[in-house]
Amino acid sequence: MIISKQVNDHPLGGGGGFISLGAPDGMLKGGLVLSELHELTPAGPTHYGAVLGFALALAALARGKQGAIVFIQQDFAALEAAALYGLGGAPFGLDPERFLLIRAATAKDALWAMEEALKTRGITVVIGELAERGDAADLTATRRLSLAAQKGNSLALLLRQYPWCEPSAAATRWQIAGAPGATDEFGGLGGTAFSLTLTKNRRGPCGTWVLQWDHDAKRFLPALSRAVAQPFVDRPADAAAG
Repeated sequence: MIISKQVNDHPLGGGGGFISLGAPDGMLKGGLVLSELHELTPAGPTHYGAVLGFALALAALARGKQGAIVFIQQDFAALEAAALYGLGGAPFGLDPERFLLIRAATAKDALWAMEEALKTRGITVVIGELAERGDAADLTATRRLSLAAQKGNSLALLLRQYPWCEPSAAATRWQIAGAPGATDEFGGLGGTAFSLTLTKNRRGPCGTWVLQWDHDAKRFLPALSRAVAQPFVDRPADAAAG
């Protein structure tokens, strides 16, 4: 395991809270809950970049805007999807100096690093990327991550490179794809937009939305938003997770 630099202690202060996503907030009972585990998966093999982009947007909205963002990547995941480029966080308002990059040899090592990081003071967000389906992040492993997120008061994001439908202790699970963004008055390139499908929601129904990221205001805006209620996908897992 390779750690790129150390984190200075930075107390977060406060606890709990939500990240506002705009249109989905109603079904989320206020927004995406901090101090919980959330899973992000691509809608297809060409949409993993959208998964990472959505994760960075969530990191930008998390409280403790001066706290560290720990990005943990399994070695094989880097071979499949490339490594994180620090300056790529700039459009989301993220200072590259906030990133602590960790490379883990195995999925088990990555999960251990996530759990330890979530328990550490001074860390605002922990993002863990596992190769392929990330089978090692099963119900037991995700329950440990969920408990660690609650203990450390940090946002926990688990990124899988392939869709995953098995039981999990995550509070929410999102399937993400890139979407066309609204263009400016001159018909230039569209803004960053995400097609989001909430496939598991411990606090209510699921749905589908298209959201655009406002790079100036650093927030989500609705773009052809459509809150389509869907049945719970992981109800047995919800019951098992508690």
